[in-house]
Amino acid sequence: MSDDRLNPEQRSAALDRLAATTPEDPLDVLVVGGGVVGAGAALDAAARGLSVGLVEQRDLAAGTSSRSSRLAHGGLRYLENREFALVREALTERGLLLDRIAPHLVSPLPFVMPLAGRAWEKTYVGAGVTLYDVLSRVGAYGGTLPRPRTLSRAAVLGVAPSLAGGSVRGGVRFHDAQIDDARHTLATARSAVAHGAAVVTRCRAEAPIVQEGRIVGMTVATAERTVAVYARTVLSATGVWTDEFKHLAGVTADNSHVRQAKGVHLIVPRDRIRSTTAIITRTPTSVLFLLPWGDKWLVGTTDTDYTGELADPRATAADVDYLLEQANRWLAPPLTRADIVGVYCGLRPLVAAQLAEGADPETAELSREHVVLRPQPGLVMIAGGKYTTYRVMARDAVDAVVAERAAFVAGEPEPCRTHEIPVTGAAGYPEMWPARGRLARDWGVPEDTAAHLLRRHGDRAGRVIEVIGEDPTLAERLHPAAPYLAAEVVVAVRDEGALTVEDVLVRRTRVALETADVGRACVGRVVTLMAAELGWDAQRAAAETDQYLQDWPDSWQQEIAAAHE
Repeated sequence: MSDDRLNPEQRSAALDRLAATTPEDPLDVLVVGGGVVGAGAALDAAARGLSVGLVEQRDLAAGTSSRSSRLAHGGLRYLENREFALVREALTERGLLLDRIAPHLVSPLPFVMPLAGRAWEKTYVGAGVTLYDVLSRVGAYGGTLPRPRTLSRAAVLGVAPSLAGGSVRGGVRFHDAQIDDARHTLATARSAVAHGAAVVTRCRAEAPIVQEGRIVGMTVATAERTVAVYARTVLSATGVWTDEFKHLAGVTADNSHVRQAKGVHLIVPRDRIRSTTAIITRTPTSVLFLLPWGDKWLVGTTDTDYTGELADPRATAADVDYLLEQANRWLAPPLTRADIVGVYCGLRPLVAAQLAEGADPETAELSREHVVLRPQPGLVMIAGGKYTTYRVMARDAVDAVVAERAAFVAGEPEPCRTHEIPVTGAAGYPEMWPARGRLARDWGVPEDTAAHLLRRHGDRAGRVIEVIGEDPTLAERLHPAAPYLAAEVVVAVRDEGALTVEDVLVRRTRVALETADVGRACVGRVVTLMAAELGWDAQRAAAETDQYLQDWPDSWQQEIAAAHE
């Protein structure tokens, strides 16, 4: 395998590789879209021995893949819709993520589901959670989490005292898993690069190249140049932009479309909810999650139709009030707007195919199943699905790519093997985590800092320590209200493909989302560090600063004020 670092040199070399393709010597597949499914497809195809390019118009995980509930889960509520196969599939993938693929970025998470109904409800819900657990144990993976238990009222309040605000009569305790979505997408893309994929961010797919009715590539453009990229198959993994890509590619025959469901999350300080476990409850339209995340809680989510700007979805005041209302049905003392540190909003791409005339199901009722489309020769499209099943989606999409390739190349490539490939940072992590105390002493940092680095960087945590060795001042926190180190900015540029301040503060770290000032206290330092790494002059540094301050209002209140009600 080759170097897996993402940086300006890698990006330039990858763009040169794409530009060197010809009709006689094309790529096997050009992936369009740098979310988790696109990154997963690039890794899958490259690991099978195919020649692969990937272009992303913004940053890796810039859309849905950095704005999820950060759960790797089967989807407990889908059992009520009898989507047993989907739940089992997702639970198997959860187990793979925990055990092999990304153990540094995925961790077990205990949940309690409080119940306020009659006695039969505990039996009903308990049976559902038991089935959920059984489905996770059918197969080779996912059987390592503790068994579920029904709880008395006293037991529920013992693990989650803040639930005293509801009429709790009992509850059910079970386990799922939490994932750092943006960093997992990044690690998957880096693994694709290690297997030979040419990954180029800030590169827009502009138009298909068509010969004799077949798409044979795409014209793509960066700020520096426009190139023609030839490929036997173009694979669209564009998520909520799927319909836009269909229009770009001239697809008219397919009658499925993607509906955007908006999911909003609030971020509140850890001391505002007293609980040793995550909390899940039902709402009139979906479910409510209260999820621990570092020294914060995530409160989400909504599930409503969205028709606005795809690149920058915004929460509204109504969204915020809805989540507070649903959370406060259970919490004492209740949450208020003054408790909110930040708000983020993501879009789920749900496939609404061949609906009956006049039908218009709520987004919460649409299946999270995915579909693979081959609407015209040379084009494969993957749409729908959920984050946890990204690897299965990627596998199915690449299977379709292989079928397209068969018309031009004799012989079958290797079968999918991403179920056995740890992503970047994962391979050495299981041995390093138990030794974190010794590593902290060796690295000269507090043990909680060593744990922080291992959980974010896995076996690449030493890269951050190397940077600190170059400049010990980079061991300082980047922002006083967040745990990230200044050295992580340097690593983000050198190894993780960060090209803008937003890349660093929103996705490589979460400073923008987890601090009340949206990270403004550290923007100057971030720009200084990035300028030194990327060669920005004073004018460019000022422009980068202004761009971030323009794009990110100085509080969540200003952001929702700018949203269309």
